[in-house]
Amino acid sequence: MKQVKGGVTAAKGFEAASTAAGIKYKDRTDMALVYSQVPCVAAGTFTTNVVKAAPVKWDQQVVKSGAKAQAVVVNSGIANACTGAEGFGYCKDTADAAAKALNISADGVLIGSTGVIGKQIPIDKLTVGIKVLAGKKNDTLENGTEAAKAIMTTDTFPKELAVAIEVGGKTVTIGGMAKGSGMIHPNMCTMLAFITTDAVITKDALQKALSEDVGDTYNMISVDGDTSTNDSVVLLANGMAENPEITYGTEDYKNFAEALHTINEYLAKKIAGDGEGATALFEVKAVGCESVEQAKTLAKSIVCSNLTKTAIAGHDANWGRILCAMGYSGAQFDPEKVDLFFESKAGKIQIIENGTAVDYSEAEATKILSETEVTAIADVKMGDKTATAWGCDLTHGYIEINADYRS
Repeated sequence: MKQVKGGVTAAKGFEAASTAAGIKYKDRTDMALVYSQVPCVAAGTFTTNVVKAAPVKWDQQVVKSGAKAQAVVVNSGIANACTGAEGFGYCKDTADAAAKALNISADGVLIGSTGVIGKQIPIDKLTVGIKVLAGKKNDTLENGTEAAKAIMTTDTFPKELAVAIEVGGKTVTIGGMAKGSGMIHPNMCTMLAFITTDAVITKDALQKALSEDVGDTYNMISVDGDTSTNDSVVLLANGMAENPEITYGTEDYKNFAEALHTINEYLAKKIAGDGEGATALFEVKAVGCESVEQAKTLAKSIVCSNLTKTAIAGHDANWGRILCAMGYSGAQFDPEKVDLFFESKAGKIQIIENGTAVDYSEAEATKILSETEVTAIADVKMGDKTATAWGCDLTHGYIEINADYRS
C-alpha cells in the first residue's frame, strides 16, 4: 500500500466539482459533486441518532435498495434535518435535478447536507448549483480538493487522502474526503465522509469492509459528545480498475480493508484534531485490557471527559480527571493497578503508577502537554487488548463558535 496524491478524484473514473450556491455562506463555495463515469456499487453507514436528517433517510434507502449509485450531491450551511415531509421531498427534487443535469438515474443519486438544523433547503439555489456543478466537473486532483473545501462548515481545513494497492496485478485506488468540526461524537459528527474506489468488489464485501471499520475509526472520535443528525459515511466502487473481483474473507479483501482503514483512520483523526476551537489533537490509548470492548470503553470515556479536555487545553497534567473518567465508564478494572503516561514529540512521562502519583516533574509534563498532538496511555494490567480514541482539547473557542453559530 502506498499513499498517492489527491482524494475522491484519485480513483479512476471519478470526477468532482464545487460551486458557491449562496445557501448560507457568502463569498465561499458551499456545494460539491462527486461523480463516477460509470454506475457504482454503494455502501454506507449512518447516524444512530433517532432524529435523522432527510438526506440520511434518503441515502439509507439508496444503499439498502442495491441501486447502482453514480453521483453524490453535498451542500454545507443547512443540514436539512427536522424538516419533515417538505425536507425529504427536497431530497427527491435534488436527485431529479442531478439526474437530469448528469443524464443518470435519480435512483443512484446520493445526498449529503451539513449545517444548521431546522431550516428548509433553498431548493431553487440547490438546483441551479447542480447545473453549475455538472458543467464544471472533471477528474483533476484540484477539483477533488475544492470539493473537500466546499463541504466544510466550521472546519478550518479540508480533509482528504488517497492510497493505492495491488489486486491481481491491477492498481486499485481508494480516495476519500471528510468534514467535521463540531457536533462530533459518531455512533454508527456533524460528520460526513465520502470515499471512492475503482475496485471491482461485491456489494457484500464493500459494505462489510466499511461497517467493520467504523467502530475502530469514526466511532472512536469525539469533539463534544453530540451525535449528529447527519452523520454519514458513503463508499462507492465503480470497478474501473478491472481487478479480479474482491469477495469477503479473501486475502484481497483483507488488503482492501486495510487500505480502507488507513483512509478512515486518517480522516477520523483529522476531524478530531480540527474540533471547534481546538488547539491540540488528544489521543487516548487504553492498554493492558482483558477485552477490546473494555479498552474501547475506557479510551472513549477519557477522550470524552470535558474536565480532561480542559486540562489538556491548559497543558495541565491533572491525572485525577482521567482516573475519574475511567471509573465512571462502566468498564471494570482495579484502580490501584493503573499506570498512566503522557506522551508527545516533546517526550514521554509517567504520571501515576498503581493508581497513585509518582514523583514527576510538573514542568516536564507541561512541556509534553504543550504540543499540538498529545497522547495519554492508560494501562490497566489485565491482558493484552488495546484500543485508541481521538478527540481534542476544549477551549473558549468552542463556546464562541457555537454560541452564535446560527448567525
